[in-house]
Amino acid sequence: MTLGPRDPEPGASETIARFGAVLLAAGRSRRFGRPKLLMPWRGTSILGYSLQLWRSLGAEQIAVVCASHDELIQRELDRLGFPADQRVENPALEAGMFGSVRCAAAWSGWRPGLGSYTIILGDQPHLRPETIRSLLGFSRSRPGVVCQPARLGHPRHPVVLPARVFAALTGSRAGDLREFLSAVPRALCELDDGGLDLDIDTPADYGAAIAANGL
Repeated sequence: MTLGPRDPEPGASETIARFGAVLLAAGRSRRFGRPKLLMPWRGTSILGYSLQLWRSLGAEQIAVVCASHDELIQRELDRLGFPADQRVENPALEAGMFGSVRCAAAWSGWRPGLGSYTIILGDQPHLRPETIRSLLGFSRSRPGVVCQPARLGHPRHPVVLPARVFAALTGSRAGDLREFLSAVPRALCELDDGGLDLDIDTPADYGAAIAANGL
């Protein structure tokens, strides 16, 4: 179902209480030609900016999923002061993004009591913060269902999963995340942010994101 964002209740936080964030950083950047998450963005790297953004949005815990033995990403996380014990290694990249998501769901390092988990693509630093705040507020008012932003009716990322649904990923036989999400209760939050349609897969995409953000 596609719904519009609801206004938060008076005095309510715009962010979901006690949510974890899964930042996907295990991609190989084949079409980009070099590690795209290390590209400059607002005074730091794309990876560094994404971590700053989600901390500012109230994520209680952030886990970064990265490829085993990816020295460049590990070095950047070291530079950013991101704790080693909050890094989730994906040893099987052939499983793609869904493999990284399942690694995060099976990870034993999550703090107890988190109510939801947001799955974040590592290459979307260009999303407007207010877009993400709207999604988080939308999800907070619908705690039992998966919530996704939508652009012209098309589901986009990031995706907010209730803890119960996130845990179910570990035993899922779905072929990918889209198939998994099609089988669970889900609500789409229609938002007017053109950045929802853009993933930074190529240098041209990066240039478009830079231009759209006036950087």
